[in-house]
Amino acid sequence: MNTSGGAAAAGRAGNSDALEHLARVGLVALGIVHLLIAWLALQLAWGGGGGSADQSGAMATLAEQPFGKPLLWVLTVGLLALALWQLAELTRKAHGLRSTGEERKKAVTGTVKTVAKVVVYLFLAFTAFRFASGGGQSSSGQEQQTVAGVFAWPGGRFLVGIAALVLIGVGAYHVHKGVTKRFMKEIDAAQASAGERRTIERLGQVGYPAKGVALAVVGGLLGWAAVTFDPAKASGLDGALRTLLEAPFGKVLLTLVALGIAAFGVFAFFRARYPERT
Repeated sequence: MNTSGGAAAAGRAGNSDALEHLARVGLVALGIVHLLIAWLALQLAWGGGGGSADQSGAMATLAEQPFGKPLLWVLTVGLLALALWQLAELTRKAHGLRSTGEERKKAVTGTVKTVAKVVVYLFLAFTAFRFASGGGQSSSGQEQQTVAGVFAWPGGRFLVGIAALVLIGVGAYHVHKGVTKRFMKEIDAAQASAGERRTIERLGQVGYPAKGVALAVVGGLLGWAAVTFDPAKASGLDGALRTLLEAPFGKVLLTLVALGIAAFGVFAFFRARYPERT
């Protein structure tokens, strides 16, 4: 009997279980961040606050609360674990890159999506870390500074345009994902009750399109900055939500998007309870 091989397998299983538990914390953190963004967006819609309705605004709101900074440290660890979880997924998907035909196409698509998730989770973890360590500040103006810096690169305007198209594409994919219920692949609802499954589906059907709309508007603003060669036109999520507010029936539209973002946050809680099995 190969006892060393069995011990290695057991060790990998133990590490996988530990990482999954930490990833659950990260998914809860993701849900909390989205709920806070939704709350800030509702305040923006109805004149109850002037904070940034984005990730940094959510972290700043947490930092101001009692026990906020310890909670931010927990969120930092959880979001890092979430990124590591996706990196483990990336290792698994890499095997498919050596295949051919449809299997290779799925592996390439899955790899791109997983890398994007890793980047997002690392960014959120870094944002939480900055506020937990007392160095956080509002993101207002940071997007413009970043875009202005990229404009100074050779072909910078072209790169900003590509980034804009990517964001618009990601937003459209989120809408498609919500409409077609493809998000159910990210959750193992086998142990959920019939009522919970219906709730999970409704949350995803509302949450993904709402987040997709917000991302598409961010991409549109970034694209306009590239077209006009004006970094001041670029904006992040906060600017996108403020753009929605300025549209006809803006309060209603922003309220619907905020409720959708909140639904996405609650969906993340269900993902933490029933994580996908891969």
